[in-house]
Amino acid sequence: MRKLAFAGLAAITAAVLTTVGVASADPPAASLVQISSFGANPGALAMYTYTPSGLETGRPVVVALHGCTQSASDYYAHSGWPALADRWRFEVVFPQQSTANNSLKCFNWFGTADDTRGNGEAASVKSMVDKAIGDHGSDRSRVFVTGLSAGGGMTADLLAAYPDVFAGGGINAGLPAQCATSVTQATNCQQNNQNLTPAQWAARVTAQYPGYGGPWPRVAIWQGTGDYTVYPVNGTELRDQWTAVHGLSQTPTSTQSLPGGTTLTAYGDKVQLYSIAGMGHGTAVDPGTGTTQCGSTGAYFLAGICSSYYTGVFFGLDKGSGTTPPPTTTTPTTTPPPSGACVSASNYAHTQAGRAHQSSGQTYANGSNQAMGLWNTFTVHALRETSSGYWVLADGQC
Repeated sequence: MRKLAFAGLAAITAAVLTTVGVASADPPAASLVQISSFGANPGALAMYTYTPSGLETGRPVVVALHGCTQSASDYYAHSGWPALADRWRFEVVFPQQSTANNSLKCFNWFGTADDTRGNGEAASVKSMVDKAIGDHGSDRSRVFVTGLSAGGGMTADLLAAYPDVFAGGGINAGLPAQCATSVTQATNCQQNNQNLTPAQWAARVTAQYPGYGGPWPRVAIWQGTGDYTVYPVNGTELRDQWTAVHGLSQTPTSTQSLPGGTTLTAYGDKVQLYSIAGMGHGTAVDPGTGTTQCGSTGAYFLAGICSSYYTGVFFGLDKGSGTTPPPTTTTPTTTPPPSGACVSASNYAHTQAGRAHQSSGQTYANGSNQAMGLWNTFTVHALRETSSGYWVLADGQC
């Protein structure tokens, strides 16, 4: 990259944002479809989608953001998300950056013109979500976003800017939301401890959508201990940021050993930190045909554990999808899956009836795990069952 001749800001970007991937041909690739028109596009991004054959209405959406110098087809080919979409039945949206926006095709996670609500690239991604939902009748309560490095930084920014759109996020070798507002600050964020308290980190999230009262997205954080591009301190800072947003302690509620030298520390059911011993900079994959395996190795797609699988489980994408193979016909199914009752009741009553559960005095919908507030008879919400045992907030809909 040092041999590339960029002028001004682009020269700094090339030296600083040595994020991920290797250059590859742009899509379209097999099974990846470009959506040429998807509404307002102030960030001048391209939209690609992967849609399982015959995808039913009422299914989730996952937005997957590539890293620098990569394309949508790179993330499609290696991340494992398309295979999981086939298995669990959901739409995948692959936004793509251009060299016109950023010389290295990095999503501009460090600029307020692009990473804030209603602006630039963030607004373009929101338009893509709306397009996918409109095209496939997707479930607005189950929209998720994930990304690698610069895509991971943008993922955190999107969760802060659009907590009313995204139910959860998966941040792979990424940066805390609103860590930087310039390229110079981006370098510092990538390499150094910012010495902010959890409350200070949380304030950078809550300031992005003033007046928003929740629920906040659930967050899975993936970080290699041998990453010298986005240093491991970023994983800790992301943990501090999102536990504080959820009002949780930074002391884990559980610790678990997983394949690939991975240690999972959980903070209630809202935040997970996956630390992968010795792994460098990239998305963790685990090629194979086992239940927990997915993805393929490549530049900055590193063997060890399938992060996409575990993130998908954390999102609840494996719930309610059944084991029926996808239809062989290419004609999309238009009849929505059966939907259960819509019930308005107190949080206590929902819990007693098995529609929700409580943890540390807080109530969460079964299946979606959406936050419902205090566990008592005075807090009332409506819940709708979108598939067996999967309840989502439906205030004003019953």
